Amino acid sequence: MAEKFNRATFTRNFLKNITRIKNPDEMLEDAKDSSLEKTLGVWDLIILGVGAIIGSGIFAVVGIAAAGDGSALGAGPGLVVSMIIAAIACVFSALCYSEFATMIPVAGGAYTYTFATLGEFAAWMVGWVLMLEYAIGFIAVACAWSNHLMQFLQGFSNVLPAWITNPPVWMTNDVFTVSKMVAEDPTLSVPTIFGVPICINIPAIFIVILITAILVKGTKDSAKMAGIMVFIKLAVIALFVIAGAFFVRPENWTPFAPNGAAGIFAGAFLIFFAYIGFDALATAAEECKNPQKDLPIGIIGSLVVTTIVYVLVALVLTGMVDTSSPVNADFLKAPMAYCMMLAKQNWAAGLISIGSLAGLTSVLLVLEMAATRILYAMSRDHFISKRFQKIHPKFKTPALLTWTVGGLAVLGILTLNLSVAAELCNYGTFTSFIVVCVAVLILRHTDPDRPRPFKVPLSPWLPILGILCCGGLMVYKSMESSSSALLFPVWLGIGMLIYLLYGFIRNRDNENKVHRELVRGFLKEENENE
Repeated sequence: MAEKFNRATFTRNFLKNITRIKNPDEMLEDAKDSSLEKTLGVWDLIILGVGAIIGSGIFAVVGIAAAGDGSALGAGPGLVVSMIIAAIACVFSALCYSEFATMIPVAGGAYTYTFATLGEFAAWMVGWVLMLEYAIGFIAVACAWSNHLMQFLQGFSNVLPAWITNPPVWMTNDVFTVSKMVAEDPTLSVPTIFGVPICINIPAIFIVILITAILVKGTKDSAKMAGIMVFIKLAVIALFVIAGAFFVRPENWTPFAPNGAAGIFAGAFLIFFAYIGFDALATAAEECKNPQKDLPIGIIGSLVVTTIVYVLVALVLTGMVDTSSPVNADFLKAPMAYCMMLAKQNWAAGLISIGSLAGLTSVLLVLEMAATRILYAMSRDHFISKRFQKIHPKFKTPALLTWTVGGLAVLGILTLNLSVAAELCNYGTFTSFIVVCVAVLILRHTDPDRPRPFKVPLSPWLPILGILCCGGLMVYKSMESSSSALLFPVWLGIGMLIYLLYGFIRNRDNENKVHRELVRGFLKEENENE
């Protein structure tokens, strides 16, 4: 019989409660009762994985990683090595995700795996941290999409009306960006309330509403759209590699590592963030047709495809531009488009801009889907309202939860400092990767006989390497002077308070409810026997 808790209190069995794990068998049983529709196959997963990974990183960060930007050393042509190092660092975590995803194929990803190994409080904190990676990352990418769209439309300034190609800054930027613009140029006309600029990033809000509506309609349709976006951006990247190869000058590959090993590792640190996204596949485990077989292929396959694409781009990029010497600022913002313009191939530069929009769109799809699936799992575990478990009768998706995430994203677009938010996402990613590697080692010890359709090879060494790689990069980032390094502990503190004041009490109340129901059933059975 379930244990009775006299009241939701912190003083009775507190340590026992916060370290209470959820048995994987119980998770699998809960998943059987789920109404989420199983529609995703192996190619859908690879498409979603590539869609999540190949985004703003390859269209922007690659230029900074190659040439540096004053605050970080550039890798030069050695960027190829940086990409391989970053991919290897991701593979360690990807293997651990694959083992868990096949062993416990339920929604929630790292949050679910933590609940099965480290307990209730740790699971809540990981779920809270994942909101940095997915929900806030979703907001940041939506604003990046808005920036790319405006750059693309400016190319039609002689064709389209000025209000489309050059709208007021307060209609396409966040409040912090506009405040900086006003400080630099006081002549800018921006509406204010009590001295605070009013900013409505209309393109970002539009794409958030569109993506949310697509996700509500169903994951299969979302995968189809992601497939179209992935095809467009891969076609554009292939265009760059093929067309750019004719303008490569081998002398630009010398010196291969202008800043030595320090530049290569600095490049690996930056490029690591261009690989983020494969972990989102694990959050959709309940919607896979054959998760035990397809998820490992989807996770590892998307990493392999991405690495090949990145290496080819790096070779052509550094062959077209001398990255060992100072480069044009436009190269740092949009390196592939800049290279095509440098080669007098403006038509290709325009197509690359379209590819960047497609790439960011596919990233948005996967990030919002991942955020909703984690919150869905947390609702099922009584951390948030059970109303969010409601499934749309026609589309078989958590519609209310998806619209809630979309609504919060719109609010974030209006209020967040997006540069700081983007940095905070990185801390969330590192934390989740480390926890999954630790969780694999724990469950190997506490539940060694559980069937594992996929097992991390060379355990415990590969999970330990994953912990060291991600932990080292996290420490490296923390040593830099940035507000995100201070805000991350604040975010953790807020999450801890929410758990203690709401999640802990809600779980204890639910246990009391279960206990009462069992007692009623027991008494009813005794009365019937008498």
